[in-house]
Amino acid sequence: MKKWHSLLATLLLSFSLTACGGGQTGSETSQGGDTSNSRLEVIKQRGTLICGINGEVPGFSFVNEKGEYSGIDVDMCRAVAAALFDDPTKVEYRKLSAQERFTAVQAGEVDILNRNTTWTINRDTSVGLEFAPTIFYDGQGIMATKTSGIKELKNLEGKSVCVLAGTTTEQNLADRMRTVGVKTYNPVVSDDVDALYAAYEQGRCEAITSDRSQLVARRSILPKPDDHVLLDVLMSKEPLGPAIADGDSAWYDAVKWITYTLIQAEEFGITSQNLSTFENTQDPNIRRFLGLDEKLGEDMGLPNDFASRIIKHVGNYGEVYDRNIGQPFGLERELNNLWTNGGLLYSPPFR
Repeated sequence: MKKWHSLLATLLLSFSLTACGGGQTGSETSQGGDTSNSRLEVIKQRGTLICGINGEVPGFSFVNEKGEYSGIDVDMCRAVAAALFDDPTKVEYRKLSAQERFTAVQAGEVDILNRNTTWTINRDTSVGLEFAPTIFYDGQGIMATKTSGIKELKNLEGKSVCVLAGTTTEQNLADRMRTVGVKTYNPVVSDDVDALYAAYEQGRCEAITSDRSQLVARRSILPKPDDHVLLDVLMSKEPLGPAIADGDSAWYDAVKWITYTLIQAEEFGITSQNLSTFENTQDPNIRRFLGLDEKLGEDMGLPNDFASRIIKHVGNYGEVYDRNIGQPFGLERELNNLWTNGGLLYSPPFR
């Protein structure tokens, strides 16, 4: 009987340890505020963020002749660095092609991908990415020369269309051509954005397709922008946002709430210019948001003032949009407005 009692006690102890989490895997321990096995901790120890970008799309990520980076995607990288290090310059940028980007995330070569990447079911599941909240709602369009006479998709019958290889853009083009009954067209494919637009400039294709925002941005730097027109057509939904490798809840939580910080800051009316005026606010929602009360940051491995750091160095979403898209290209925000202004940008509560 003593042996049976001893065995029963052992089994009960084993069950108790397992039920309490004694058998957790490495990925499981990154939940509930424990970041010890997360890339978040690796980044903090390293002291810099490695961010995968495009580098060839004005307004999103672009490198000028002085080697200076700018764009919404770049500002997203800066926001993460600001939250972690109180320094938006602690970012190592990696220019990635459309073909390289997913492998770079999967292999751990970059911490985060901010490369005008569309959130799709395939990329979210079989490719192994985890998408943070969308930071730009876009759609695919077509640009053509005015002299081509192309005014609608059916006019592309027998024409050449420049399209970036290995993207949803290439797939969407094929789908829409089939849908509108265009049986013969010639896709001029390139895996480099600059080479693609060079082919269009040289007349190797009568039209070019990409996200509408990208077409507007690239048209602005063509030799004669007024010689090109965007067709009145929207070919797809293109929700663009940051992505990380799947299976790391602590790092995902950090990126997710850093993204929401930009949106919530604008909703609260907090900007990089007036941040200091909120130091003595009595609004409990804003006090929690800025880290003046409670420990929302500490609970997920970030400094409690992470939101204040982001706003101080990068601004809110409206500032980021105006700086990179609104002022340079005159694009109205439309869907990229706050939900309170008829747009789709909405942050869950910071509480």
